[in-house]
Amino acid sequence: MVIVKSEFALALNQVASERGISVDDVIQSMEAAIMAAFRKEHPEFFSEDPEEDNGISVKIDINTGETHIMQEEKDITPPGFGRIAAQTARQVIIQKIREAEKKTVISHYQDQVGTIIRGRVIRRDMNNVYVDLGKAEGVLPREEQIRNETYIVNNRYVFYLKEIGTSKAGYSRIVLSRTAPELISELFKREVPEITSGTVEIKNVVREPGERAKIAVYSSQSGVDPVGACVGQKGVRVQTVTDELNGKEKIDIIQWNEDIKVFIISALSPAQVISVDLNEKEKHANVSVNESQAPLAIGKGGVNVNLAARLTGYDIDIVQISSETGEKVETPSEQKEEAEPVVAEDQQEVAEEIEDVQEKSEAENQEEKK
Repeated sequence: MVIVKSEFALALNQVASERGISVDDVIQSMEAAIMAAFRKEHPEFFSEDPEEDNGISVKIDINTGETHIMQEEKDITPPGFGRIAAQTARQVIIQKIREAEKKTVISHYQDQVGTIIRGRVIRRDMNNVYVDLGKAEGVLPREEQIRNETYIVNNRYVFYLKEIGTSKAGYSRIVLSRTAPELISELFKREVPEITSGTVEIKNVVREPGERAKIAVYSSQSGVDPVGACVGQKGVRVQTVTDELNGKEKIDIIQWNEDIKVFIISALSPAQVISVDLNEKEKHANVSVNESQAPLAIGKGGVNVNLAARLTGYDIDIVQISSETGEKVETPSEQKEEAEPVVAEDQQEVAEEIEDVQEKSEAENQEEKK
């Protein structure tokens, strides 16, 4: 005997199969929605207590879609209520489809949290930038935006998929970041096969988004230069990462060392350090440099010394030594970014001039190598 299913049953099963929705779940939702519609249209059948159903129930024939309102064993379906039931069923199915699609999309991106993803800017408002990720829309909040970066509509950028958050209205949203240190880590993982294979390990990344970043790398295998692997031939690998950050953020690649003195000296590059006096208990270091090297050690706005402190985990004070007398000039703990002024105005100008000259020199060297 051949059983011929109705259009309702076929449509219901097709929708459930294609959208990943349980048929029972849809039917139960339809029954609840139809009951709510019946209560609204015919309150005379119910008591004032919203939890009391007075023995009223909804019966839906899963094969035909026929709907009846029952009180105990009696059919009390009002004339013309079938139209209301059909509209309600349609709304429920559409809602279930949307909910299922959202869950599918969110679960797809949930697996990508902690990775980088490319997207196209589609619009922006006062605080947020909205990004088309392909299957869904992501949001780049103000606090995750690089301060000196302009996000132009239709331009494509690489983002760090930070989390699946919840909006104030209770909706799930995909939160992106351009300021997370992990963005740099993931970009280097993509560009440097030695990191992917585990030959080179990223120990730590710190950054002032849009200005400067420092990344500490290490390799336990003899004969492997972790810094050279990340820089790449003629600097191509680090340049690719810099380009993804719109070329505005300078990246210092530091070799990690378990000897904290050596690590601090490397972290303060390009400045040349005379000596490091450590207080391991308080995690504090006084670093002596020639007076001429102090602007480089401190950096523009104190960026270099602050990043070095965050990279190494030590609070660093720069002690200037006079190149003529060999005596201490000052111990400016106030030179760090937390205090004002960060650097004296003349030192600030010197730091900027030295870094500009270095950048021009690096650019000229790159051109010569090409």
